[in-house]
Parts: sequence; C-alpha cells; structure tokens
Amino acid sequence: MKAIEPELTIPFSATTWRWITPVVSGAALGAVALAIPPVQEIFQLEGLRWLHVFLFAFLGTGALTPLMVRIGHRWNLVDVPADRKIHVLPTPRIGGLALYAGFVGSLLLNSIVPDWIIAILIAGSLLLIIGVLDDIRELPASGKLIGQLMAAGIVIASGKVLTLFPPSPLGEAANMLLTLFWIVGITNAFNFFDGMDGLATGLAILLAGFLGVVAFETNQAELGWLAIAMIGAGLGFLPYNFRGRKPAVIFLGDGGSTFIGFTLACLAIKGNWADSSPIVSFSNPLLIFGVLIYDMIHITVERIATGKVRSVKEWLDYVGKDHLHHRLERALGSRQASVAMIFLFTICLGLSALALRHASTMEAVLLLIQAGLIAAMLTVLEISGRRR
Repeated sequence: MKAIEPELTIPFSATTWRWITPVVSGAALGAVALAIPPVQEIFQLEGLRWLHVFLFAFLGTGALTPLMVRIGHRWNLVDVPADRKIHVLPTPRIGGLALYAGFVGSLLLNSIVPDWIIAILIAGSLLLIIGVLDDIRELPASGKLIGQLMAAGIVIASGKVLTLFPPSPLGEAANMLLTLFWIVGITNAFNFFDGMDGLATGLAILLAGFLGVVAFETNQAELGWLAIAMIGAGLGFLPYNFRGRKPAVIFLGDGGSTFIGFTLACLAIKGNWADSSPIVSFSNPLLIFGVLIYDMIHITVERIATGKVRSVKEWLDYVGKDHLHHRLERALGSRQASVAMIFLFTICLGLSALALRHASTMEAVLLLIQAGLIAAMLTVLEISGRRR
C-alpha cells in the first residue's frame, strides 16, 4: 500500500509538474510585472484598466493555485472521499485562498477601494475565514449561518440595501430584511453548487460576466471592474479545478465558494439595473441568478414535502445528493453533461436578462414567462431521469 500512496494523494505526476512549473513561474513573473507602477500607468493611459484588473487576477490566481495544492497535501488540508461525496481521491480544499488573493490583490493594486467595496471585502474576508476553518474542522451549520448574517449586516450597515419597497419606516425595514434574505440565500445557494469539478468556478465566471456587461452598459465602472476581477480569478483557477474526465487537483472549499457567492450577491445589490421599469430592475438579477434560485426553491420544497426536514435546524444540517447537478447527473448519466446543462441554463437566463433591460413592460413579462418555461422543461428532464 505504501508504494501507491503518493499516486493517490498527489494528482500531478512528476512529468506534469515539470511543465506546470515554468507555466506557473511565467504567471508569477507576469503578475509581478503588472504590479510595477510604470506598467500600471501604461494600461490606465491607454484606457485598458479593465484589462489590467483581469490579467492580474488571472495570473495571480493561476500562480498561487499550485502552491495551494502543495500546501493542501503537505498539511493534510484535503477533502477525503465519503459516501455523500462524488470525488474518489483526497483533494485539497483551500483553492479559495488562491482565488481570493488574486481577486482582492487586483482590486487593491488598481486602487478600486470605495467604501462600498471595502465593506464587501471585509465581510467577504470574514466568510472566507469561517469557511476555511470549516474545511479544516467542520463547524456547526448554525455557527456558519451566524457568520453569514454578520457579514450581510456589515454590507447593510454600509448603506447598500435593496430598494424594492417605497421609502418609509416600514418600507426601509422591509428592504433591509429582503437584502439580508437575498445575501444569505444566494451565498448558500452558490455554496451548494460546489459539488462537481468546475461547476462553481464556471458559474462564478458566467454570473460575473453577465453582471459586468450590465454594469458597463449602465456606466457603473467600479461594479464592472469588480466583475472582471472575479472573471479573471475564476479563469486562473479553472484549469486546476476542471480537467475534463480527469479529477480536479484542488477544490474551492467552503471558504472559496461562500466568498464568491457572497461577493456576487452583493454586486447584485449594488447594481443599478434599469432606470425605466421597476419590473425590469427587479427581474434582472433574478434572471442572472436564476439557476441558484431555482435549485434553492426546488430542494426546499422537495425536502419539506417528503418529510426529510421538519425544522429550520434540520434544513441547515441536511446534506444530500438532491441538488440540481446531482439530479441532472442521474438524468443524463454524466457529470460533464450535467455541468454543461447547468451552464447552458445559466447562459439562457443571462441572455434573457440582457434582453430584458431594453424591453417594454409587456416584453419583460414575456421574457420572464419564457424563463419559467425553460425551468419547467428542466424539471421535466429531472423527473424523467429520476423515474428511470
């Protein structure tokens, strides 16, 4: 047994490390070069600040991720295979640290630090720490929920609140409660999708992409730069997290997935999605995050209807293979097909969100009906697979 242990715990062979080393070294040198002030000035003078944000996040995350792979194996910070998990090899679960460093470093280097971004980064850092501690030694679900409520409270205290209800004492209280529900809900919904190789990372890239498009269309540059930093960090991490039919060499872990979900949820709150129709402004983020909302509603209704959970505590503690990616895998017979289907679903809803911004009220209603029909077709596919 001792002779095969290294092969089971280190997914990169010596040959693979030989070609990865120069690639990682090149990425590290590129990130260092981008940090030099004269180089930054060139990007800014040419109107390419967005490209500098993207490249540093991409190269920084790409250079740091292999280091996290090494550290994870050396310090035994790995996700061990179990009955309720689908991977078969012990895999490091601290990849979120590399993505976090690339993302935050890109923002700080480009001085993208207005008060609202500082609030998001402080709160997100709190969730990252809690998530990493949970990856090292499992924390109670109630404790993690308290941390999420505290993080959401920091953002709300900074003045970033949804404005669905009209201004009044009751309306402001309702807006704060809705904001709290949105942040905590999206954070957990995204965390649930970190269950297949490349799924959560790919979703982060797609969601940030659609948020970024809307941000630049509405002249919200800082919001767009934040989205671009997330895209760059996600693309830098993706090659290690999704390798086709080969197993991932590292996972985001709870720290990474909760940080990403929280950050994306906060971007949706900060964004000004439409100036014309309230239905457009309200529906835009709902469509972009539609796949997360769909899965959260589905599992909640099913677990309650089948008696799997009977209280909030049971719902928080419940762990099962009943999320969208699990259900699609059973229906399609392939994890890669399941991930691809979720990406296509996300793209369909995201494109609808972009079209919605330029639609009249009636056209907006029709686009929302179309999105509901797409979700219904997905449900039919799931039920068919379950029966089989």
